[in-house]
Amino acid sequence: IIVTSFITIALTYFQLAVEDHRWWWRSILCGGSTALFVYGYCFYYYFARSDMSGFMQTSFFFGYMLMVCYGFFLMLGTVGFRSSLLFVRHIYRAIKCE
Repeated sequence: IIVTSFITIALTYFQLAVEDHRWWWRSILCGGSTALFVYGYCFYYYFARSDMSGFMQTSFFFGYMLMVCYGFFLMLGTVGFRSSLLFVRHIYRAIKCE
């Protein structure tokens, strides 16, 4: 969770440095992209490591892993968004207008 937070903050900083202020949805996608990697790894695990076969085992495995990965996406996307929001609020609070 800490790594997701730091990476999302770094990517938000790079985005704000090039004056692209549409960071809201991108912070959710950057944080939640780990779930896509996990779901991709499920395909490798199913075909290379497991001895599962048949329609029921395949549908249950990929169905449950889809739900688990969706939960990871929501959880890590929320972590990324909240950490980016706190970071953006912190850096804009430090700006002094005179």
